[in-house]
Amino acid sequence: MIRIRPAAESDLDEMWRIQSAALPAVDWNVADYLRHECLIATIEDRVAGFAVARHTAPDELEILNVAVDPPLRRRGAARSLIAQLLANFRGNVYLEVRQSNLAARELYHSLGFEASGVRKDYYDFPGESAIVMKFHSC
Repeated sequence: MIRIRPAAESDLDEMWRIQSAALPAVDWNVADYLRHECLIATIEDRVAGFAVARHTAPDELEILNVAVDPPLRRRGAARSLIAQLLANFRGNVYLEVRQSNLAARELYHSLGFEASGVRKDYYDFPGESAIVMKFHSC
């Protein structure tokens, strides 16, 4: 069973480990995530993944990162995390996703996100364009 809860300082080591395992990994300081809306997914009391989002305007949210521990992927953790972020917010929700990350793009689309643009050469290591996706909730 997947449980979703707010992230705590005691989660930072696991969040860093999970973020580092994501390929290609982002190089963000996970402690900074606690300044935003940051959720943890657990499976059998083990940290399975996290999602972090920030408010960019009263009616706008940007999902900054979603990461799931590789051995625990495909069990619904990412879907549950994103669904919880969406359930708690009314307005526009944005995110960027690597053009080549078809699994993530399909997940976001299944949750109601639509592609709204492309940011050419947005990512480094390796260089790649980002698909901007938008979700609107009333």
